[in-house]
Order: sequence, then structure tokens, then C-alpha cells
Amino acid sequence: MQWKIGKVRITKVVELETVGSTRFILPLATNEEIQKLPWLIPHFATEEGRLKMSIHSLLVETPDRRIIVDTGLGNDKQGRNVPTWNNRKDPFLEKLTAAGFPPDSIDTVLCTHLHVDHVGWNTRLVDGKWVPTFARARYVFGKTEFEHWRDHSEEPAHVAVFADSVKPIADAGKADLVASDANIAEEITLIPTPGHSPGHMSIHIKSGGEEGLLTGDVAHHPCQMAHLGWSSTADSDSRQSAATRQELFARFADRPVLVIGGHFNAGHIQREGNAFRFVALG
Repeated sequence: MQWKIGKVRITKVVELETVGSTRFILPLATNEEIQKLPWLIPHFATEEGRLKMSIHSLLVETPDRRIIVDTGLGNDKQGRNVPTWNNRKDPFLEKLTAAGFPPDSIDTVLCTHLHVDHVGWNTRLVDGKWVPTFARARYVFGKTEFEHWRDHSEEPAHVAVFADSVKPIADAGKADLVASDANIAEEITLIPTPGHSPGHMSIHIKSGGEEGLLTGDVAHHPCQMAHLGWSSTADSDSRQSAATRQELFARFADRPVLVIGGHFNAGHIQREGNAFRFVALG
């Protein structure tokens, strides 16, 4: 799946797709509540009210950069809270290559935040050691985000993620720690969007008079545009995440801005009453 924003091309490569089985992330998004939002169906939910979501990477090509935004779960990882996220054997790198993005062609890895499902392919296991998957790339992490998980990862699952998917990048000298509002390229600027995690960042793209927004996990699903207070169980600060949703969606609503989620497909944000709805593309 591909989209264009001026001279910038975005390609989605999926690691894992789910239908339902998401109640552990969004407990308030019951089937009955989702069925009250018919604009979610069929693109973002089934007729029965089950949520459609994915774990994916977004490949962003500018005239002079090849960037992978977020890197999924990864293979061979241990210590994950979700059992099926351990010891995975997914042909994700083959999928990337088939889409035209062999790992050595990537020059930048950009993580919106450092949660388990956004950093996994930062590294791969080679002869018992975690090594950078994208050997020619610089890895861009938010400084606030990196320092939080480096200094405050006490839960075993967070410790494991940092140890196998983040620290090896820093140890290899490949990490660039940036401000949450940094300019990454001529067309790409970060937006601080804390709440889901302390240093979460979204990505604003401007090219040829067109705009795009890669939200990351400001919302896990478009239902959170209608229910701004439906915070994820993975949010570090549920009040802040709700306030961030209100602020970010208001900024980009009712404009022809291509919006792509960290776990959902593209669309446009529209105001609806005191909240928003999401109009799918295609």
C-alpha cells in the first residue's frame, strides 16, 4: 500500500494484522460501542464491531532519503508480555526487500517511541548477539524517550525491549538522540505528542504544497478520534494522551492532510461535534 505527499512517497509493509483480540489495548472499545460508529466499517472494524489493526512499518522516501518509521516486533525476541510476540519467525525483511527496500538501502530508522511493537526490527540476532538490522542507517530516537526507558525501565518486559532492541544500537554508535520537535529532513519535522509514552513523537511531512501526518500511537485506532478519552492500557499518562489527541487532531482536522496511524490505514480527520471522525482513503 502506497501514498504520495508531494515528492514524498510512503509505503506500508505489514508485519502482523489482527481482527479483534485488541480488548487488552482498548478495553472501552467493546463491540457494541464500535457498532455505534458506522463510519469505522468496513475499513477499520467489522460489522460485528471487532477492530481491525496492524503492526507495520512505514517506508518514507524523500528525494534524498530512505527512512523506515517504526520497526515492529522483530524475530527471536524474548521476555514479551504477549506470548505470541516471543520467538517470532516472520519473513519481514523479505517483505521489505520485495517492496523495494532491502535493509542496506535504508539510511534512517525513525522510531516514534520505544515500545515493544515499534522497535523490534531495530536489531536481529546474529551468532547470539543483537546487531543493527539496518547496517548503513542512523537510528533516530527522541532524547526524552530514550532517557526515560534507559533510566526508568523497571518492569521486566520494558527492560527486555530496551536491552535487545535499543541499547545495542546505542552501543554500536548508531543512535542519534534528537529533540521531540527536531527537523529530520527538508520535508520532515517531528511533533512532540507525549502521553502514550513520555517522549512520544508524531511526524509531520510537507512537500509540494501537500501535507501528511504519521501519528504513531497517539491513537491506536480511529475509534479514539470519536472517544478522545478512550486511552490505551499501554499509555504512560492517560490524561495527557487524551489531551494530546484533542490537540493533534484539532490541528489537522478539516484539511486535506493525509493521516496514517501507527496501527491503522490512511484517511482524513474531520470534526464531528466535540470530537472527530476519520474518513478512510480507498
